[in-house]
Amino acid sequence: MPEPIKPKMSQQEVIRLERDLAKFANMMDSVVRIPFTRQGVGADAALSTIPIAGDIAGFVLTCYAIYKAKQIGVPQSKLNGVMKLAVIDAVVGFIPVAGTVFDIFIRPSRKALDVVHTHIRDEYQIHSDQHVVHPFLHEKLERKQQQSKFWRNPVVAWIWIHLPDILGLVFLAIFIFALWMGGVFIWEWMQAQGFL
Repeated sequence: MPEPIKPKMSQQEVIRLERDLAKFANMMDSVVRIPFTRQGVGADAALSTIPIAGDIAGFVLTCYAIYKAKQIGVPQSKLNGVMKLAVIDAVVGFIPVAGTVFDIFIRPSRKALDVVHTHIRDEYQIHSDQHVVHPFLHEKLERKQQQSKFWRNPVVAWIWIHLPDILGLVFLAIFIFALWMGGVFIWEWMQAQGFL
């Protein structure tokens, strides 16, 4: 039986709903992430460290992501793969250690977001992804843009949205420099002590 056709929403409504899903997916799968990527670790991996109960909680939360996708109008047929991934994630999650590692790389909430993003790109011609890259910052930016022309400047908006990535790169650069300086110091100390 075909699914009932829902009335189309406005682009703003769709962006708001997808941003809500992106906030949820970020919390579940990539709270801490590699700068300028979507690879990271989130609450799903943390929950999987709690045997059985954590995996069940992760599965229930992933079902919430699927519910949000259906709100946007994504047909069930497009979400079947996400549901299968969520079930596999829950089952493998019962295996200690391996389940947690699996959760870092197999991220059903992020997969649901990807399916939604592809759907709205086709259905609503929304090609920007700023609202899903850093959804919390995008929400604040939208409020700021309503009050000030300064925040509507594309360069300022890009810097604001990518602030975590920029700070992450600065941290990585400082960390690598500190490791290098520490290595130089140890090398020189070992030479001074006659070990080398």
